[in-house]
Amino acid sequence: MPEKSANLPKRKHEKYERLIAQAKTLPAVSTAIAHPCDETSLKGAMEAADAGLIVPALIGPTSKIKAVADKLKLSLEGVEIIEAAHSHDAAFKAVELVRLGRAEILMKGSLHSDELLLEVTKKDTGLRTGRRISHVFIMDVPNHPETLFITDAAVNIFPDLMAKRDIVQNAIDLFQGLGLGTPKVAILSAVETVTVSIPSTIDAAALCKMADRGQITGGVLDGPLAFDNAISLEAAAIKGIRSEVAGRANILVVPDLEAGNMLAKNLSFLSGADAAGIVVGARVPVILTSRADNVRTRLASCAIASVYAHSLRAHAPIRS
Repeated sequence: MPEKSANLPKRKHEKYERLIAQAKTLPAVSTAIAHPCDETSLKGAMEAADAGLIVPALIGPTSKIKAVADKLKLSLEGVEIIEAAHSHDAAFKAVELVRLGRAEILMKGSLHSDELLLEVTKKDTGLRTGRRISHVFIMDVPNHPETLFITDAAVNIFPDLMAKRDIVQNAIDLFQGLGLGTPKVAILSAVETVTVSIPSTIDAAALCKMADRGQITGGVLDGPLAFDNAISLEAAAIKGIRSEVAGRANILVVPDLEAGNMLAKNLSFLSGADAAGIVVGARVPVILTSRADNVRTRLASCAIASVYAHSLRAHAPIRS
C-alpha cells in the first residue's frame, strides 16, 4: 500500500508483531522470488530471510540482482540465484521451482503482478487447484481489536456467485491456517436486506445458504451486511440485527474489486491501517509485494505466507 500521511499518529503494530513472532517459531520456508531486480524487492526478500521467515531463491538476471545487492551493500553469500533472461522467464522458472517441490512460497519481485499470476494460473504448467485464486488483505487497523481480512480487492474484478464461493472459502482456509480459529464472515453490500435492485445482496443471501448446505465450510457467514453493521455492535443493535457475525466480523467479503480496493485504501489512509496480503487458492501462498510497502508490512506478508505454508504442508504435501 502507498505511504500514508505523515500526520497519522505513530503506533504499535501488535497484531502484525504477533503474526511475525508466530512465524519465527517455525522453520524458515523455501521461497521462490521472481525477478527481485530493484531495491525494494531484493531488500524485502533479504529482510525476511534475516528475520528467519524464508529461505530465498532469487530468480532473475544474475548481473542485475548482484548489481542491486552491491548498491544496497547486501550480502548474498549462501543465497541461491537462478539465472533467468528476463521477468517473464523469471516468473516461469519461479513457478517451476514450486512445481518441482523446491519452494513452498512464491513471491513477486520487480515484475507486474499479472505477469506472475499468468504463470500461476496456466493449465498445464501453473499452480492451479480446483479453486479460483483470490487475494486477501490482512489489515492491522488501529483501535480495532482484531485483525481484519478483506477479500477480494486485488485479483477478481467482478466475481460471479461461484467465484465468490471460492473467494470466501479461500479466506476461511487462510484464517484457520493461521491458527485463528473459526472466522465470522460478513458478506458486504450497501444494505442489510435482500434487494432485487442490488445484485450483491442476492449473492450474499445465496452464499449464506451455500454455507448452510455445506458448500462453504469452516466459518460462520451472514449477509448481506453493510460495513457498519459488520464491524460495529452498536450499529447492528440500532438496526435490530441479531447475528453471530454482525458487529464481530473477522472476514469482510466485498462485492467486487473496486469496492474492496476503496475499502482497504480508506482504512489505510484515514485510519492508519497497514495492509499485508497474499494470494490464496493456488498450490502455495503467493506474496504480491508493493514497491510502497513498508518493512513491517513486507515482513507481515512473509510471516503470513510462512505460517500458512506450514499449514498446507501438514494437510496436503506439495507434489510435482
